[in-house]
Amino acid sequence: MNTGTPVQLVDLERSYGGVRALDGLTLDISPGEMVVLLGPSGCGKTTALRILAGLEQANSGQVRVGGADLTNTSANKRDMGMVFQAYSLFPHLTVAENVAFGLKLHGRSLAVRTKRAQEMLELVGLVQQGDRYPVQLSGGQQQRVALARALAIEPAVLLLDEPLSALDAKVRVQLRDEIRRIQLEVGTTTLFVTHDQEEALAVADRVGVMNAGRLEQIATPTELYSSPATPFVAEFVGLSNRLPAAVDGDVAVVMGNRIPALPGSARAGVALVRPESVRLVADKLGAATVTTIAFLGALSRVTCTLDDGTTVLGQLGSSDAIALTLGDRVRLDLATTPVLVVPAA
Repeated sequence: MNTGTPVQLVDLERSYGGVRALDGLTLDISPGEMVVLLGPSGCGKTTALRILAGLEQANSGQVRVGGADLTNTSANKRDMGMVFQAYSLFPHLTVAENVAFGLKLHGRSLAVRTKRAQEMLELVGLVQQGDRYPVQLSGGQQQRVALARALAIEPAVLLLDEPLSALDAKVRVQLRDEIRRIQLEVGTTTLFVTHDQEEALAVADRVGVMNAGRLEQIATPTELYSSPATPFVAEFVGLSNRLPAAVDGDVAVVMGNRIPALPGSARAGVALVRPESVRLVADKLGAATVTTIAFLGALSRVTCTLDDGTTVLGQLGSSDAIALTLGDRVRLDLATTPVLVVPAA
């Protein structure tokens, strides 16, 4: 069991020509914590991971791991395990040999390498595949091997760069849960980079949302979703309706409903209201008409149009949505979940 190592990225700046990839990024990761950096392409999340790994140099700033300054330390001396989107396995080595490869580089004996490889393959559920070659495995299995190889050297920090992007949807969900289970079991401090918000919210202790080289907010998944600190976070993480609103003190008035306004809300503009906060009630005198119903399994999303032309998306259990049909008149009520009000423009 790894007790975890603290990681600090301090005021990192990185530019490529005229493009600023990192703009003063500061991030603290606690021992044993999994932090996920989330954001669109080009936001700087992979650059941050590569600087931590030593694969790139920052123009300025500092990288500290376990209290030691590693800013100018080469990648091969940073004691980090890495898993990339491409599995990067050696095709001419067996699964067990791939897992043991890093230990061989570290000069460990054959007995130690063999024992450790078996332990790691057990951890990722591939002990029966040790004698196979990568080409004989599925994509999900190959990524498990890559994870086992990264952990075999007992790294101070585990770095995961879009590790699930090349896999199909069902395997992605299975493997992301497996990665989280293993990370909790092993206790390695981990930085995970992804553009997939569902993935980030499912596995992280904390999620950092990045935009244009800056960390917009870092918080637990629950806090990030329910209390976004900026308009970018509110609109990037999850779905939101944009409904006209005015703020009176610490209360937002939206569609006649009085709802707590989150800190940082504008005085007037649009409230960012989650679909699950919209309650639909069948009512012939209601001010909205059902225009689409999307079945998503246990949940359904229902789009309604108000008489003034405003479109509102609601989310409810499919067992309740079954009672609705296109063209039905409904009344819309809003839950009292706090909302962020942003300028309308």
